[in-house]
Amino acid sequence: MPDLPQNRRFDLVLFGATGFTGELTAEHLAEHLPDGARWALAGRNRDRLDAVRTRLAAVAPAAAELELLIADTTDPESLRAVAESARVVITTVGPYLQHGAPLVAACAAAGTDYVDLAGESEFLDRMYIAHHSTAVRTGARLVHACGFDSIPHDLGAFFTAKQLPDSAPATVRGVVRSNAMISGGTLHSGLGQIARPRQIRRAAADRARLEPPTVGRRARVRAGAPRRDGVLGLWLLPLPTIDPQIVKRSAGARDEYGPDFTYSHYAGFRRLVMLAAAALGVATVAVAAQIPPLRRLIGACLPQGTGPSPARRARSWFSVDFIGEGGGRTVHTQVRGGDPGYGETAKMLAESAMCLAFDANPKVSGQVTTAAAMGDNLVRRLTDAGMTFAVLDTDGAPVDGVRS
Repeated sequence: MPDLPQNRRFDLVLFGATGFTGELTAEHLAEHLPDGARWALAGRNRDRLDAVRTRLAAVAPAAAELELLIADTTDPESLRAVAESARVVITTVGPYLQHGAPLVAACAAAGTDYVDLAGESEFLDRMYIAHHSTAVRTGARLVHACGFDSIPHDLGAFFTAKQLPDSAPATVRGVVRSNAMISGGTLHSGLGQIARPRQIRRAAADRARLEPPTVGRRARVRAGAPRRDGVLGLWLLPLPTIDPQIVKRSAGARDEYGPDFTYSHYAGFRRLVMLAAAALGVATVAVAAQIPPLRRLIGACLPQGTGPSPARRARSWFSVDFIGEGGGRTVHTQVRGGDPGYGETAKMLAESAMCLAFDANPKVSGQVTTAAAMGDNLVRRLTDAGMTFAVLDTDGAPVDGVRS
């Protein structure tokens, strides 16, 4: 029987530290972990792990003493050892549908908290089916989608709902914009999902049969249609990402969303022609992804594990505007940050893990969302780390009186 989490050797273990996003996550941890925190790096190749440790030590000398754990997704025993050594395990090893399941299983069995960057709906549904009940029994918190998928949307909708009366039905729409390059991991995960529509539908249906209904409140997703938003002055294109489902599950788990909550999710464009071009591009990729040679050709344009230069990342930004309506009140909020695909994603992942390890969070277990598991604590951490959660007036300026 593994030790209880409070008796583990490490507070945190980062699995996949040698990848592009993994190393950025390691850098954030090295610079922001509290004094005395016990953590380690895990991966397949000791030499590459040692090289990461050496680079970390140049900016955070204490990192020179980090332990290196050798583990591989094809070796369940090595993953069990990692899970049983840590209170929280972070993984950046994707695509998760291909590589993620064995580590989720190990953490669920060991009662170890787990965070990842998965934005693959089929993976989340299959992990719920296979491991949610085990994690409930052991007390593990399995928190997927702890990067740009889906923290800005999940916590942004949570932050917005808290500005509305919690006794009345509410609707919230989220509108995302960014100038950033898509990450290689996101591209490959997205291509894999687009190529598996039947499997995605089957996994969602299987989960729906197991998932208990929400008691005492209703949470829904509304697909919406392309249109112009009169409040934001943007053209809206519905986004079929995982984010709305994450928001829906958070709304079903917490009282702050009110008795009847509806969420819709869009990309925002200043001009109609930009919306049309984006819609055409998405449709083209969706068709091409069904043909394996074309799918491989698209994937070769941006290999996994590669990323833009620091200068390019420094120029990148994202914003998600939320319009919330309920109880006779309308609010406009915004979540904003820097480069979403790499720098901010690494920050969000690292802060999520530290939040689970060190903060007094709601008493939950099983597969849970960031809002359900951490809520205000993670909003506070991300704000302290440089992201913005703000209530805006009709001119887009911050206003006082924010409830957080």
